[in-house]
Amino acid sequence: MAAAAAALGGLGFLRARLRLAAAAAATFAALGRTGHRAPPLRGGAAAAALPSAGRSYGSQAKEEEELRVRYLDDEHKGIVVLGLNRSHAKNALSKNLVKMMSKAVDALKSDKKVRTVVFRSEVPGIFCAGADLKERAKMHSSEVSSFVSRARATINELANLPVPTIAAIDGTALGGGLELALACDIRVAASSAKMGLVETKLAIIPGAGGTQRLPRTIGVSLAKELIFSARIVDGEEAKSIGLISHVVEQNEAGDAAYRRALALAREFLPQGPVAMRVAKLAINQGMEVDLVTGLAIEEACYAQTIPTKDRIEGLLAFKEKRPPRYKGE
Repeated sequence: MAAAAAALGGLGFLRARLRLAAAAAATFAALGRTGHRAPPLRGGAAAAALPSAGRSYGSQAKEEEELRVRYLDDEHKGIVVLGLNRSHAKNALSKNLVKMMSKAVDALKSDKKVRTVVFRSEVPGIFCAGADLKERAKMHSSEVSSFVSRARATINELANLPVPTIAAIDGTALGGGLELALACDIRVAASSAKMGLVETKLAIIPGAGGTQRLPRTIGVSLAKELIFSARIVDGEEAKSIGLISHVVEQNEAGDAAYRRALALAREFLPQGPVAMRVAKLAINQGMEVDLVTGLAIEEACYAQTIPTKDRIEGLLAFKEKRPPRYKGE
């Protein structure tokens, strides 16, 4: 019995080490996208740096048929605003809109000049009504599965953007619209906004991350209650249950949440760009593993900041009692 117990104990230890190694390897792969090499962790694992080309943007809006992408300047330089602009369909997620979102997110993830992304609606009173049910009614069942997979992948790409993301919810966010917001790091909503995962009313379930991200955000039991009942909550209740971080009274222009999101994004701009990216990575990956593995991930991420010019600039600025001038290097 003692030998069996020892063997089982050894197997448990080995499995723990394997989980640690796998998590560290995943972290190193993601860290490579920051463009910096880190000193090795204990055990000799090393991060591979993958260079990525940056692109510069102007202040003008690039207006597409259903998605507006704006690269802000002046005091907001570094903030990119993605605006849903499909008014005739309440910003419902169509094949074309999902394709455009995927293209926009793909461009943003490799741009080192982007510091924060704000996702909003350009249509008053609505954030996103979810999937385009009129379009879906014309789809074959095989097309539905393919579309949901594409939408899920696009929303996952949004969640995996290396910079902070903020959802500004100034109107209704239902089904896929709320799943889109849940993929953002932070959610800000007007008190009058309506939110809910209502898919069970249509005899389906949330298919773009809702069954996974909602319980991770508000807890398992409450997430089940909201999904089982298809309940819709307003901004005040959403704040009370932890679904959103900030709630604001709506203004006459109907963009109070967007204004609050911009103010929040401005708070992020002065911080070190590399530090912001690896901090997000450390939190995201650390939340999916045990504490010991999470601390190893934090160690790997911290190591990414040590060889940067920005770290030296931060120390120098502190010594000289002036604001730092970070370059993301």
